[in-house]
Amino acid sequence: MTVESFAPLFEYSDFANAALLDASKGLSDAQLDTSFDMGMGTLRKTLKHILDGEAVWLARWKGEAETPWPPYETAMSVAELRDAFAATSRARGAFVAKLKDADLARVITYRDSKGSLFSATLGDMLIQGFVHSTHHRAQAVNMLRRLGAGLVELDYMTRVRKAVT
Repeated sequence: MTVESFAPLFEYSDFANAALLDASKGLSDAQLDTSFDMGMGTLRKTLKHILDGEAVWLARWKGEAETPWPPYETAMSVAELRDAFAATSRARGAFVAKLKDADLARVITYRDSKGSLFSATLGDMLIQGFVHSTHHRAQAVNMLRRLGAGLVELDYMTRVRKAVT
């Protein structure tokens, strides 16, 4: 794996986050806070969890061993979430732009949200940052569908495949 191989994954991640936010922008606060038996319990909390996960993993990639999870009590509007996702994406892009392929093998030690100490390679941690968001975006899509917001298409191949004529 190379640093360059992560570019389409993070590009997709930004697209998918934006698609979720676009589908959420017309929802009322009551809809954003409707209880579900999946994700973080509401669409708003699940979107914030995706955002927080991306920020926490970025901090860990940078070598910050102590990365407490932000509280969910902070209710953010869809516009505030969009701004925060954009800021995190820019910070991630700046970090990844400085990486060399050899950096992916660097072992980083960090403390998880429960306080346990772990170590992993930066490459594996980059993958986790991407996969974590993907997992919770699937939950958010299901919540949006249940709220009547329509189908949000997040399949990667719909963005990259070319029709053969």
